[in-house]
Formats: sequence, structure tokens, C-alpha cells
Amino acid sequence: MTGTTETRPDAAAQDASEETARAISPRSGARLAVVQALYEMDISGKGVLDALAEFEAFWIGQEVDGILHPKAETAFFRDLLRGTVEEQRAIDQKLDQALAQGWPLRRIEIVLRAILRAGAYELLFRPDVPAPAAISEYVDVAHSFYTADEPGLVNAVLDRVAREVRPGEMSAPKGGGNKGSGKPGSGKPPAKKV
Repeated sequence: MTGTTETRPDAAAQDASEETARAISPRSGARLAVVQALYEMDISGKGVLDALAEFEAFWIGQEVDGILHPKAETAFFRDLLRGTVEEQRAIDQKLDQALAQGWPLRRIEIVLRAILRAGAYELLFRPDVPAPAAISEYVDVAHSFYTADEPGLVNAVLDRVAREVRPGEMSAPKGGGNKGSGKPGSGKPPAKKV
């Protein structure tokens, strides 16, 4: 890109962006790319195949508008995107149950909705990924886009989903019963992060 100094990214900011992109694991990069692809699909009406092709060719691991996008584990990215779209009806139903009454998923902002859907897909359909690790990863993704209360919302909603669908992986809350699902944890230590 050519341009004046006003349109060029600051060199220090660009270096920090590149360092951050390199520090992200390929699975974390896949999660971030899936959220971006779900957002793109929602606003553009693109299908899964078009989104997969576009992100694999032009976004993942590429520099776009002065921002280096992290590399991603391709097979994981493909599974997350396809699975989230294919299982959207079941995912949305679980998320609607986990959200506060009067705030259905359709009222949630597009990026936040994409984060919740991808996170719920992993909790519902990827038992190889420990529930606490999946929740933590999507809270981190939310921090990439938001600085206010949204990461806390992602944590709370995905925690409610996990306590319902994977109660054995979630530790019992301290100081009383589980108000979210009524199912205490099993007390077993969480599985190792994949």
C-alpha cells in the first residue's frame, strides 16, 4: 500500500500486531478466523464454501490493511466453521436457554453472536476440547473485539452451556449450589488442554 504518513500504519503498532499474530497458537488463530468468517457470512450472505475459500486464501496468516492475521490450524478452522453453521439450530436453542430471559440470541450484536455460536459448537460437538479451555479461548477472542462487559457475558453464557452439557468437566461452584443448571460438577480434574 502506498500513501502518506497519515494512511500508513505506525511501525511500532505494526510490529506489535505482527508479534501478537505470531504468539497466537494455530488453534487460537482458527477460532479467531471462524468468528470473523461467521461475521462475514452474516453480513454478506456468503455460504460456508465461499467463506472457507476466502479466509484460507486471503485472510489466515496474511497481512490485510496493515494487520497480520494469525496462522490457523486449517482442519480445525474448517470443522469449526462447517460445524457451527450445520448445527446452528441446536446451538441457537442452547444459547437462548443460557441467555437472560428477554434477550434471545437474535438480539445480540453480530460479532458477539458469532463468538457465542462458535464457543457453543465446541462445547456441544467437540468433546476432545476441554470445556474450561474452550470457554477461556472464546473469552480471549471476545477481548480481541471488546473492552467492556462483553467478554464477561461470553464467559457467563458459555459457562452455563458447559455446566448443562458437560457437568463432569466443570468444577462445582464454591459456597453453595449451582444456580445456573442445578447440576454440581463431578469434582474430577479437567482434562488436559488439547
